[in-house]
Amino acid sequence: MAKASDLKRGMVVEINGIPHAVKQVDAKSPSSRGASTLYKIRFTNLKTGQKLDESLKGDDFFKDTDLVRAKVQFSYVDGEHYIFMNMEDYSQYSLGREDLEDQVDYLTEGLEGIIALLIDDEVFGIELPSSVILPIVETAPCIKGATASSRTKTAKLSTGLEVQVPEYLETDELIKVNTETGKFMSRA
Repeated sequence: MAKASDLKRGMVVEINGIPHAVKQVDAKSPSSRGASTLYKIRFTNLKTGQKLDESLKGDDFFKDTDLVRAKVQFSYVDGEHYIFMNMEDYSQYSLGREDLEDQVDYLTEGLEGIIALLIDDEVFGIELPSSVILPIVETAPCIKGATASSRTKTAKLSTGLEVQVPEYLETDELIKVNTETGKFMSRA
């Protein structure tokens, strides 16, 4: 049993007997004393793909769903389908671009550390590693004398993702990006 306060993006819970994946969690703390924190959570039905928005209290419970987590590696893109290979038995799973939504910006060929969510040997989604390493393909030139201050500039990465990076970074440098927030973490 998972409490609403423990839910994180990518977790899968059962709602009315149907598995739902957590896509967004937004905590709202009330200003008055004694009031409980509200969690606005967006779920995606793993069978139909429909979205479900719920406002919950921190002590609301959800039943865990029977799902298998398999370690996979991203292999390649085939049209609108993204192909993943199971690291144990080398079987392949395919997910459509619409199933991955914003996770596509972090996928590079050969990326490991991905967890596939399987129910009855059918893949319903993936969990990305907490961070990925991506090269900068386009950014403004390095400013002479720039230090590790808080000033940033926009950098376009090899997957098309744009992030704010410190202004001392240059094109072709590898950076570490947080997959939950989409923000620059450090040089790789």
